[in-house]
Amino acid sequence: MAAHLLRRCCRRLLPPGAGPERALRTGPARPAEGPRARPRDDGEEQRLRELIRAASSPQELLQLSRGPALSSNLAALAIGRLARMSGEQRLDSADLRGDPRFQQLLATLDAQISQVWNTPLLQLLRSLPALGLARGGRQVRSVEQEVLWRLRRLPLRQLVQLAEQLAGQGHDSLLLPEVLRKLELRWTELDGTRTVVTLMAKVGHLSPALMERLEDKALELAEQFDPDELRRVALALALQQRRCVPLLRALSYHLLQKPAELPLPVLTDLLFAFSKLSFQQPQVLHRLSLELQPHLGSLSPAQVPRCARSFASLRWLSRPLAEAIAQYCLDNTQNLSITQLCGVLVSFARLNFQPSSSEEFFSMIHERLQGQEQQLDVHLLTDVVWSLCVLQQPRAPHLRQVLSPEFQARLRGDTSPRAQSSWLKLLHINATARLEAPGYEGPFLPPEVLGGYRDGDKDKEKATPLQRGLREALPEALGDPPGHLPVPRVPSIPADAEAVLDSDNKALPVRDFAAPHLSHSEGTKALPPGARRVAVLRWEMPQFSSRGRELLGRGSLARRHLRAAGFLLAEVPHYEFLELKLERQRVAYLKDKVAKALASDTAGDTATDAAA
Repeated sequence: MAAHLLRRCCRRLLPPGAGPERALRTGPARPAEGPRARPRDDGEEQRLRELIRAASSPQELLQLSRGPALSSNLAALAIGRLARMSGEQRLDSADLRGDPRFQQLLATLDAQISQVWNTPLLQLLRSLPALGLARGGRQVRSVEQEVLWRLRRLPLRQLVQLAEQLAGQGHDSLLLPEVLRKLELRWTELDGTRTVVTLMAKVGHLSPALMERLEDKALELAEQFDPDELRRVALALALQQRRCVPLLRALSYHLLQKPAELPLPVLTDLLFAFSKLSFQQPQVLHRLSLELQPHLGSLSPAQVPRCARSFASLRWLSRPLAEAIAQYCLDNTQNLSITQLCGVLVSFARLNFQPSSSEEFFSMIHERLQGQEQQLDVHLLTDVVWSLCVLQQPRAPHLRQVLSPEFQARLRGDTSPRAQSSWLKLLHINATARLEAPGYEGPFLPPEVLGGYRDGDKDKEKATPLQRGLREALPEALGDPPGHLPVPRVPSIPADAEAVLDSDNKALPVRDFAAPHLSHSEGTKALPPGARRVAVLRWEMPQFSSRGRELLGRGSLARRHLRAAGFLLAEVPHYEFLELKLERQRVAYLKDKVAKALASDTAGDTATDAAA
């Protein structure tokens, strides 16, 4: 009945020839909705689109703004093409912005922005600022608002591109946090290694929650990463200081499965990333050092000391590579700055590496250092002189310079970790000056500096398992105090106990006897005939190189200093002592170590007497 009534009304109201079906199709046209809208004349749209793509000058693009058929979507495409053309041809964007035709494009865009498709809409976020429109201006804010409304419906691919684009613009955007939240919710949809790697490298630092999910996704896809993607993931972790051990282990495993030789950028960046994160994987480090050596000659003067520092921080000594680095320094002395040479020297000292061409290498170092000390930072100069002490190459002028009151005044008052490390190295240098430089007459560090030194491991709450075990076993092994001192009396040396044993190997009160190795001694008695001083010296895992049981530079220096101070050494490495689980086993172990130290001294004295 209703349909019949409608047809009768239409026949009476409409002009002849207009049927009811036409009446249902007439009336005000509804505006197109969303990004899928199309102009009614597809042929005209396609023609204008091709003109925009083929335009070779801004004038051709601006002329299109006067056409009545130009939609907001085509206006967005034209603005994007203008932005690219402006960048390529280095045009003055101010002239473009002032052109009325450009303003017409903006007006067309603004009138029906909801009809712009997703891709050109996202491009507008980059194009408008590139043409000089203010990021907080009305046009840019309008585009951002439209994108914000569409975020939930955007395909993940475009969401990823948008996050990368906004993160690369380097400014605070109200849109970026919303994009990151959407990615956090949709992270399980991520597929493809390139997308995950790109997000980790460019966006991960902006959202720890997203980065955590990206790490899980990267762990899932690690087998599919090519060497460059492995490199980029490792760098992203390093630059964000995220030591994700499961992911690092997966990267290391799959890196070792790559049969082809790794490109040089992959070698250097992986080495940097692993050193930054203090991640040691012997097989990977062996491969990196093995494949890096043939490329050493093609590295820049800045890259060589950087590689040396990375291997030193990882406690990895590859002697062939270290020899090649030393030779590189000799061959490129004039190309290397004094700071770069110092970086190589400090790395060698940390690894306790002496080049085969020691005389030539250190002569070059001393020659380059001469007269250049004042150009070095106070901490770097301390590191350099400490390194020369470790490698047994110090010279009196360098010792005098860093032990002088004026130099100490430059460090005093600085409580930074770097300054604390420099003070500790000054103690090492001072001990070297007293014990290993017979012709050196001063200056030395004042007693108040030496007395202020405390071993950071004395805090029982921070003590290592090795140190706690030694504290429990030492009283029974050496006798209770005053039979031994459970603290070092040679500053800066990590001895856990000092004892004086008579000719029958019985402990004597340590504090009763004069100590020539100290600047100030409590006791005055001379050691009885046959008595000897013994130091118990513990070696923790970080004091050894990663690839073996060789002491690094600091441990080697401490061992020499104690021997020069007249001590017999009972050395306790972590890999032996921590294997003993029972207290009686540990006590017996320490007694055996002391007995062997005494026996080796007796055998040495016998050999000396026989030779005489």
